[in-house]
Amino acid sequence: MLTAVRQAVEELVQERGSERMTIPMVAERAGVNPTSIYRRWGDAATMINELATYRLSPNRPLPDTGDLREDLIRWAQEIVVHFRDPSVAALLRGSTASAGAGASDCLRDRRAEAVGLVERAENAIVVDEVVDHVIAPIVFRVLYLPETLDDDLAADLVDRLFSER
Repeated sequence: MLTAVRQAVEELVQERGSERMTIPMVAERAGVNPTSIYRRWGDAATMINELATYRLSPNRPLPDTGDLREDLIRWAQEIVVHFRDPSVAALLRGSTASAGAGASDCLRDRRAEAVGLVERAENAIVVDEVVDHVIAPIVFRVLYLPETLDDDLAADLVDRLFSER
């Protein structure tokens, strides 16, 4: 059931946007009973948020080369490549819209990863700088300028972060 629901959500978010997608639509597309979806997620916003987070697993290993700059570049590149997928970008847009004033789980997970990378490096870089100079520009581009998610973006953002120090 979970795979069918994920696929249905991805397709519907791309086709209609998250704000026009309903749980009955997802259930019909996935071939499951709407009650099953309501029981698991409760509402469409929670479902979209969880599925956006699922797509970039917080349990995957983070780069660990021993060099913070290289780790941040590899990590940011992974995020850029991930969000080039239109269905993933649509889920991020949907989870961001459904999160309201708070951050989506997906974005909270990226911040937690940044904490892990920065803390183990014992460097002068702080997490909020990584959020402001690396994560935020990537998310902005996913939301508004997806065509600018190029191969050089991750290294350019990290280089700017380090040059401002």
